[in-house]
Amino acid sequence: MRGQRDDAVLGRRVAPPPAPPERRGRGRSGPPRNPLTPLGWVSVVMTVVLVAGLLGAYGYYRYVLSGLETEPIEAGANRPPETGALNVLLVGSDSRDGDNKVYGAKSQGTGERTDTIMLLHIAPNRDNATVISFPRDTMVQIPECEGRGGAVLPAGIRQINSAFNDGGINCTIRTLESLTNIKINHFVKVDFTGFKSIIDAIGGIEICLPKPVNDPQAKLQLGAGKHVVNGEQALGYVRTRYSLGDGSDLSRIQRQQVFLTKVAEKVTDGGLLTDPARLNSFVQAAVGAVTVDEELTVDRMLEIADSVRGLTAKELKGITVPVEPYPPDTDRVQFAQPAAGNFFESVRNDVEVTAAPTPGKSAAPKIEHSQVRVQVLNATGEQGKAGQVAEELAAQGFVVTHVGNAAQAATTTIRYAKKDAQDGPAYGDVVAARLSKDKRTPVEGKIKPLTAEPYESKAAKTPGGPVIQLVIGADWPGVRVLSAIPDSLKDKVVDTSTNPCL
Repeated sequence: MRGQRDDAVLGRRVAPPPAPPERRGRGRSGPPRNPLTPLGWVSVVMTVVLVAGLLGAYGYYRYVLSGLETEPIEAGANRPPETGALNVLLVGSDSRDGDNKVYGAKSQGTGERTDTIMLLHIAPNRDNATVISFPRDTMVQIPECEGRGGAVLPAGIRQINSAFNDGGINCTIRTLESLTNIKINHFVKVDFTGFKSIIDAIGGIEICLPKPVNDPQAKLQLGAGKHVVNGEQALGYVRTRYSLGDGSDLSRIQRQQVFLTKVAEKVTDGGLLTDPARLNSFVQAAVGAVTVDEELTVDRMLEIADSVRGLTAKELKGITVPVEPYPPDTDRVQFAQPAAGNFFESVRNDVEVTAAPTPGKSAAPKIEHSQVRVQVLNATGEQGKAGQVAEELAAQGFVVTHVGNAAQAATTTIRYAKKDAQDGPAYGDVVAARLSKDKRTPVEGKIKPLTAEPYESKAAKTPGGPVIQLVIGADWPGVRVLSAIPDSLKDKVVDTSTNPCL
């Protein structure tokens, strides 16, 4: 960039960019005490990328963002498949190097640890986001990994945070992918000083305390009620454990998730994106605060920014993986099954990508599930399959008219009658959108069932329009769930409506 340049969005001239933010010597060190539990990554993952995409000063922000510290993702060859979702791992490093030495100078040079492991899951159509927290005391099967010193770490059952403590970010990614079968696309790592600088740059966050807190270990002393906390106080708030709630890590996680929604609200709704000075301060702080993977390039950030442009804090939901006491040691927990397995499956199969209307053409009126009648036929030979699928579709609002059997078929098809050639494809597409994996194209012409019987529908009224025939073949992909959070976990969700006085 030479001299000054016009900024079409800001309506003013922008001076040549300053040098990228100086790194603060945040090497790999940190003790097991006073763990960091930072949530400033929401600003980084969901907003720093928005910054570059929403502002006209593209060249300037490209230059600044080029100062990000990076590490490669090397999680092995056998990784889960891509689903169209965006999954970003957050870890909070408790490094005591550089400016972080004020939290334990004697621990410098002893490695870094984490008690914060979260996964930001943004649905394929980018209309909702789920923050999944993994409690640090969860006992899991950790796969064989390369340790920080290069030695091989054997596979075994250990605390989930030991994957990072002993093997670093790549062992953490490998562990989470093996446990969830969810592909992790990117990671963001933030430390004490980085978290504080981000909170300070956005002007602090309002919190609510149900009682006075005096926690010397977390460096937090505040009275009951609402407070706008700066970086240092915010760090203490998300670190404190025994002074609030029931003293458990699960209680602290819920409080962190509430804090996270407040950060998202402040960033997206607090005027930051329209205030050039605050925005520039935030970007500079964020770049100096985090370490990201090498694939999270500026161009990738712009791509993500464009895809999540309409996402607001209201679509951000927090959830903790279902856990239960670990029998050999009840001070630890383990994944509660089948709830945890069902939850991970829900995340893997969530909302489909919605195609954008063709430019220049008005979008057709949306067809709701309740407007679609479906006949479900089983062509797999597996007994009861039609009834099972009918229940899943009915639960999503479809009006199932009949269930039955058809001659065995290798391929699942969605069919409409020849007489419905005008409207059939659109109604068939609504059914196709609820099937997992690749999108199926509805075909003209129905088949004759071997058997069929009426299905008892719970719909208030039967709609008009064509009846779509779903023929379940041997390659049946399953029905997509409507949300990454199953109904059984709805009461565990944290969002912008959750009481902040926890």
